[in-house]
Amino acid sequence: MTLLKTAVLLALPLLAGCTGGGPAAPGTADLSKGVIRVAGTKTPPPPSRPGRCWTTDITPAVIETVSEQVVVTPAVTDAAGAVVTPATYATSTHQRILRDRQAIHIRTPCPEELTMDFIASVQRALKARGYYLAPLTGAMDAATLDAVRRFQEPLGLDSPVLSLAGAKTLGLVKTELDEL
Repeated sequence: MTLLKTAVLLALPLLAGCTGGGPAAPGTADLSKGVIRVAGTKTPPPPSRPGRCWTTDITPAVIETVSEQVVVTPAVTDAAGAVVTPATYATSTHQRILRDRQAIHIRTPCPEELTMDFIASVQRALKARGYYLAPLTGAMDAATLDAVRRFQEPLGLDSPVLSLAGAKTLGLVKTELDEL
């Protein structure tokens, strides 16, 4: 057996132990854990204390529009079953609310952490993942808010507010060992 084959065979059992046990991959993180959903929009967020900050965002109502064809007059057929007069149809459209507008309280990095350098790091992290396409500014501008929303939405949080869990998923805020 060659030296290379021997090295590969010895390394395989070591590599087999390298799966699982670590933090969730960014594509599988669940950002809804740091969110409190409340009925209505008037409930205040939990009290902030040093190192534990919250903000509130309003999620829009989800409305479904259904359009369907309804028979206005049925088809008329003769004795042989041939259509003498075709049916006439009209389009009926109606809407229904699937989810009411509601407030969500989001655990966020505290304001003193949201420095220009931190926001530039957020922009770099989002740019590296293909969400942020604008120049780095260090400002939480419309392009940054849009990128944050597009990053967080598939992970369970449809909000432009950068959540603490989102910042951790981006690798910008430390994660405690018991959170893994």
